[in-house]
Amino acid sequence: MKIDRKEIISALETITVAGEGKNMVESGALQNVMTFDDEVVVDLVLNSPALHIKKRAEVDVMKAIHQKVYEKAKVTVNIKVDAPETKSKKPEIKGKPIPGIKNIIAVASGKGGVGKSTVTANLAVSLSKMGFKVGVLDADVYGPSVPLMFDVAAERPLSVTVDGKSKMKPVENYGIKILSIGFFTKPNQAVIWRGPMAAKALNQMIFDADWGELDFLLVDLPPGTGDIHLSIMQSLPISGSVVVSTPQNVALADAKKGVAMFQQESINVPVLGIVENMAYFTPEELPENKYYIFGEHGARNLAEDLQVPFLGEIPLVQSLRESGDIGRPAAMQEGTPLEEAFQEITRNVVQETVNRNETLPPTEAIKITTMAGCSSVKK
Repeated sequence: MKIDRKEIISALETITVAGEGKNMVESGALQNVMTFDDEVVVDLVLNSPALHIKKRAEVDVMKAIHQKVYEKAKVTVNIKVDAPETKSKKPEIKGKPIPGIKNIIAVASGKGGVGKSTVTANLAVSLSKMGFKVGVLDADVYGPSVPLMFDVAAERPLSVTVDGKSKMKPVENYGIKILSIGFFTKPNQAVIWRGPMAAKALNQMIFDADWGELDFLLVDLPPGTGDIHLSIMQSLPISGSVVVSTPQNVALADAKKGVAMFQQESINVPVLGIVENMAYFTPEELPENKYYIFGEHGARNLAEDLQVPFLGEIPLVQSLRESGDIGRPAAMQEGTPLEEAFQEITRNVVQETVNRNETLPPTEAIKITTMAGCSSVKK
């Protein structure tokens, strides 16, 4: 038998919520009703944490459905408690703000090798060319590539005194302030750190650095969804995230997980949009030709499916690889298709950041609880 959802709601209107004098629908206790053939799932939110009130609500719901709708219905009742004093509290701001930094953008990818660091470097250069003050934090602890992309791999941050405290002065090139684990390790040295060690190193680069005044701090996250991501989102008030993907299904499946991570209720970082890298191949001798060797418009279609903005696409051309290798981001090449592509993406990122700041409240705090060796995330 298929149960009608409307009949369930009508039955629940006959139940009075203990201590409120209103039925479950009028009081707002009923949050959701789902039906699957002869199965019913009812979600309730009650103001009282008292066990006997929760039990009474559960029994009343089952009785009403069995008596008024279908006596053999399989009923599941999920009850959450939202006490009035909890409602009155203001959301806790996520992380500690860094004085002087207006917007913090996380650049992420579901998997490695899709060009996340390339996008970060060129986004930073494009923002700088627009007149913004920009910094880059390379949070890819186990594979830092930002120093190479900015031609500063041999540099080391200096120590400066600010208000009586010793701070790291970020390395600077092309008008971008940069900090990376790569500055503190040898080129052939592997970083073999557990999560807490990596998190501590990142916190030092974030809070023990003299970033000065910045309009944008771009955080180049490691691939995937893990410990470092949670540490960064717990430590910093992230304004929004940019997810980078290539068009093929394998990359899109991981990009979808990246978007889902930011959109989890317990994390709730706005996704500013998706960037499609390696969108098509254009050979130098045939600049008008486009070969969709990894698939066509995969990331664009994913953005539509997930209802997040599509920020733009980047072609797969030899000069993009060469520019990264020599440490001169492609967005600096005036009048080229790559410069135009990164300009469009950057304009869209700025616009989405403005929209986010105008319409969304500050992000709530993430608190990490470790039980039996497993990390869980909750407000």
